[in-house]
Amino acid sequence: MHTSRRDFLKTMGTLTIGFTLPSWVPEADELPGSLQRDPRIRAWLEILENGQIRVFTGKMELGQGIRTAVAQVAAEELNLPLSQVEVVMADTDRTPDESYTAGSASIENSAMAVRYAAAAARQKLLELAAKQWRKPVEELQFAAGTIRWKNKQISWKELLNGKQLQDEVRGNVALKPKEEYQLVGKPMPRPEINRMVRAETWFIQDLRLPGMVHARMVRPPSYGARLEKLDESNVRKQIPGIQKVVVQGSLVGVIATEEFQAMQAQWTLQESVRWTDVQPLPTGTALVSYLKSLPARIERVHEKGQPTGPTTIKAQYFKPYLMHGSIGPSCALAWYQKGTLRVWSHSQGVFPLRETLHRLLKLPLDRIHVIGMAGSGCYGHNGADDVAAEAAWLAMAYPEHPIRLQWSRDEEHAWEPYGSAMILEAEARLSTTGRIEQWNYTLWSDTYTARPGGDPANLLLARYLDPPIPKKPASSINGGTIRNSEPYYRIPDVAVDAHQFEGPLRVSSLRALGAFGNVFAIESFMDELAEKAEKDPFEFRIMHLEDERAIAVLRRLQELIQNERIKPKEGVGIAFARYKNTAAYCAVAARVRITGDQIQVMNLWSVIDAGEVINPDGLKNQTEGGLIQAASWTLKEQVQFDAQQITSRDWVSYPIFRMSEIPEVEVVVIDRPQEPVLGAGEAVQGPTAAALANALYRASGKRVRDLPLVPAKLKS
Repeated sequence: MHTSRRDFLKTMGTLTIGFTLPSWVPEADELPGSLQRDPRIRAWLEILENGQIRVFTGKMELGQGIRTAVAQVAAEELNLPLSQVEVVMADTDRTPDESYTAGSASIENSAMAVRYAAAAARQKLLELAAKQWRKPVEELQFAAGTIRWKNKQISWKELLNGKQLQDEVRGNVALKPKEEYQLVGKPMPRPEINRMVRAETWFIQDLRLPGMVHARMVRPPSYGARLEKLDESNVRKQIPGIQKVVVQGSLVGVIATEEFQAMQAQWTLQESVRWTDVQPLPTGTALVSYLKSLPARIERVHEKGQPTGPTTIKAQYFKPYLMHGSIGPSCALAWYQKGTLRVWSHSQGVFPLRETLHRLLKLPLDRIHVIGMAGSGCYGHNGADDVAAEAAWLAMAYPEHPIRLQWSRDEEHAWEPYGSAMILEAEARLSTTGRIEQWNYTLWSDTYTARPGGDPANLLLARYLDPPIPKKPASSINGGTIRNSEPYYRIPDVAVDAHQFEGPLRVSSLRALGAFGNVFAIESFMDELAEKAEKDPFEFRIMHLEDERAIAVLRRLQELIQNERIKPKEGVGIAFARYKNTAAYCAVAARVRITGDQIQVMNLWSVIDAGEVINPDGLKNQTEGGLIQAASWTLKEQVQFDAQQITSRDWVSYPIFRMSEIPEVEVVVIDRPQEPVLGAGEAVQGPTAAALANALYRASGKRVRDLPLVPAKLKS
């Protein structure tokens, strides 16, 4: 019988460890991070027989460094070397359910849950030793793997006698004093980087299982096409190793012994299959006009003060459809064996994926085990969940064999959910002293949240089953769409309206969600207003800010670039935002140079304040990567399509920054160890786009409000 760690925990005998509750006991919703969902110490860590600990997190490692960060906080609270901490991530049979790894919340939620669970474990181990020795806790010393009193010593293993702590994190948990920290706040190398550099098995694309077979899907020519006729006889005659062709409605998959055989079968079937006429995509009409003409849900999402008069300055900005552009196309392995389905996936939510598969395949939840693995390039809802569902669907049709399904570059580019196109319109009125008196902002966008989340209708394959699984209409404006749509500035009268439409392309979460487009528009408009008010861009922003931490990142950025010398055809622009208006503070400066008909990004600087910093190297890595990715989005990227299909199907039709185009990057971290940690992984994208647009204006005298900032727009 399949027994998961989760099942085992529910049924095992419990070790009752008595401890005195403090006088103040917080409510469940006062617990930090994901402890609110699961307050059991045992859910977050276990003590091994050798005195080491094993830490569990439901979050995925996406390059944000959460694996190292949770190890640091656990090791710190338990006085262990970092090497004595093993981290298990995102496994539905082993780790706590932390839903999706999203919103730059891994440190806030998972690392803080582990920190408090480790501190509670230390407290309870001390109490257990104190009870055994009949000594006050205050006289005991807590060391690596042991507890001491004078010349007496007892190991954690001896204290627990083969069992684990079963208490919940309740009460006023005493954290280690920050002035005693040895690991937290120090730069720590991430062990997985070594494995990547050495090309060792790390990514799911590298995973191989004994007896594994290979699969490919046969795709229609467009979103709306339906299967009319499929003749698989030629495939079986021409290609050896074909194990099965699986067809359900318009969903077609092929399984073969070898990977190249599966690829050949996919190509052959693609040429012989017949589909209905394609669903035309909008062309011939400017995309902005087309999107604004679509039926939309309209809501006022922010309102402050009362409008006192007309606005006098207006501007419209545009952000195109963007793709994740994952370097490794999506991949999954699935194995339906003896009534249990195991799926290896780089989904950012293994528990939501399990729930989705449960509803899709009608399998009991406890017969589905999803194991998270790193994917090569995960920046939101890419094809990971889709390929996992397709692999699971094939595994059910071909049981007892592990099946590996690998998407091609063409499939990844054409079928992944994109980040929505957005139209952003800002208007304002300035006072005679150059202050913003009134701010009106209106956005048009599709949703940014169409992850499966337990609903198979959001999977790609749902469209092609017979019958298809219909999507439910949105009941309200999506929170990701309006992210950072309210300016973080002190403005008396503010109104923000959102129009959420259902556009022609498949969309969902992409790094920073709507914040990328909204901050690009707001910070570009702030620059335009500063010029109108005849103010310095730094001073104009600061005169509209009340938050000292926001002012501090701008002042530090000003110091950072004050000695830069600007040559002809060069420009420096700045921008600022606080991610989600509640997370990390980030200011960015960019220098661009116009050379002939090329726009070159020379430098990017960023100052970031994410509160207490666990691993400064990890935060810098995140910010550096975000700067480069956002610069690529801003200068090069746009999903293209014609009347039939997506035409951005490779790196030529959808170019991203090449290594030779990456600018010099400098990141300054303002560490505030006494402040709470703040999500930071998506803080830099929006300010980068605006800083680049503002720099381009100074270099060229041309204000480009439509992304991407390609040279042709300087001539229009």
